[in-house]
Amino acid sequence: MSKLGRLMTIVLWVLLVVSAVLVVSLMANISENEADPTMGGWIDTNLTWAYILFVAGAGIAIIASLLHTFSDAAAAKRGLISLVFMVVVVGLAYVLASDAIPQFIGVDKYLADGTLTPRVSKLIGTGLYTTYIMLFLAILGIASSSVIKLFK
Repeated sequence: MSKLGRLMTIVLWVLLVVSAVLVVSLMANISENEADPTMGGWIDTNLTWAYILFVAGAGIAIIASLLHTFSDAAAAKRGLISLVFMVVVVGLAYVLASDAIPQFIGVDKYLADGTLTPRVSKLIGTGLYTTYIMLFLAILGIASSSVIKLFK
């Protein structure tokens, strides 16, 4: 096992022990009294630890994928092609989307408080059209792969 592998194993064990201690401490301090400051403190501590682990995991995943992408020219090319494809799909969806305010029961409430504006309506339409385009392409890909298999 390499030094990096050994270090990663130690770090993972430390994270596991800290997580286990926090969970056991929380379970030991659970009470029926919802206003108990001790229990609230342990809940806050566990939530903070979960947020730290989530952010650290997401950050490591993003950094690792970026390092892999920049170290491999073929991966960078595939990533760039995928990014351009998504920009084209979202651009097409934006062009197709309307900024007209939809009429439904209760729309006046959203118009009055400023939640629903023509810009928001356009962005919602863009999201919907993007979903429809991607669904169509997925169905087309599944169907075409089946047809291609038949001819092979």
